[in-house]
Amino acid sequence: MTQGIDSFPSSAVADHGYSDGKEAYLRRLKLIEGQVRGIARMVGEDAYCIDILTQVAAVNKALHAVSMGLLEEHIGHCVVNAAATSDEAGEAKVKEATAAIGRLLR
Repeated sequence: MTQGIDSFPSSAVADHGYSDGKEAYLRRLKLIEGQVRGIARMVGEDAYCIDILTQVAAVNKALHAVSMGLLEEHIGHCVVNAAATSDEAGEAKVKEATAAIGRLLR
């Protein structure tokens, strides 16, 4: 059985770059979730293809904005902190971020 993040003491929860904006990210993701449900409803109602594609493009753009924000905060927080710790830790975080960027570009 897995535990939710709320069941861990606050000292066990990692401080991530996005922590300060967590509520904003959650609000944006809830909006995106609603958009996706709306697209499913459109398909179920046999909406016009171009209208559905327009909504899919909007969801993609919204997810891209979330991704870019998370990436910027990861670099500004996690990568910078790792680089301040040691060159090796910094290099590892840069490689991790580069791999994440590669996944986003696929």
